[in-house]
Amino acid sequence: MLREIYYQIMGFVRTFGAFQLFFVKLVMNSPRIFVRRFGLVVQQVYNAGALSLVIIMVCGLFVGGVLGLQGHSNLSKFNAEDSVGTFAAFSLIKELGPVITALLFAGRAGTALASEIGLMKATDQLSAMEMMAINPLRRVLVPRFLGGVISMPMLVAVFTSVGLFGAHVVAVDLLAVDAGAFWQQMQSTLEIADIYEGIVKSVVFGVVASLIAVWEGYNAVPTAEGVGRATTRTVVITAIAVLILDFMITAWYLG
Repeated sequence: MLREIYYQIMGFVRTFGAFQLFFVKLVMNSPRIFVRRFGLVVQQVYNAGALSLVIIMVCGLFVGGVLGLQGHSNLSKFNAEDSVGTFAAFSLIKELGPVITALLFAGRAGTALASEIGLMKATDQLSAMEMMAINPLRRVLVPRFLGGVISMPMLVAVFTSVGLFGAHVVAVDLLAVDAGAFWQQMQSTLEIADIYEGIVKSVVFGVVASLIAVWEGYNAVPTAEGVGRATTRTVVITAIAVLILDFMITAWYLG
């Protein structure tokens, strides 16, 4: 039993070290690829970001609507219905916007990245690039990593904006909350630090989600079963990492 525990710990340490070295290689090659292969980065931003807009906007609209309903239902007990906008803004900007967007990104774009890279490895496309003196890390992995990192903050902004619109529609148009009070309470209460917190979370989650997807795809076992497992691990590990990091960043901002 002790031997098994030792092997498990050593295996985790080796994997974590390799993961860190992999991240360093991606970061070191990112400026060069961003300048010389900007077209590849734009293409990956389209694949990871633009193709995810539909699910992001639909989910953002209904999440905002639910916040409008819940906020009005609970705040009406204290005769504070005009603060529904503040309730929705704080929830979307600081928590729900970055977290839900990251989870949706992992489910849609992260799985696509992992399966695509894993399939390229299973069909020896990455090995063929190496035979032609093409570095697959620069040609395949870095553009996809940068595409995810760039896409995440923009998707969070879209999710938050559509969510606020959904909250406005439900609170103002359906529940008769005063529109001026809805936006005035939000503007007077929300601070720049709250927006910065949401931006920091979106950037961190973008780096983590993209890094895990690229790592799992690149290290997938080159079989159909291996690619499927890599895709599953991408979603599971990303969800756990996002929730843990969300708690840590929130605790850090609260001191």
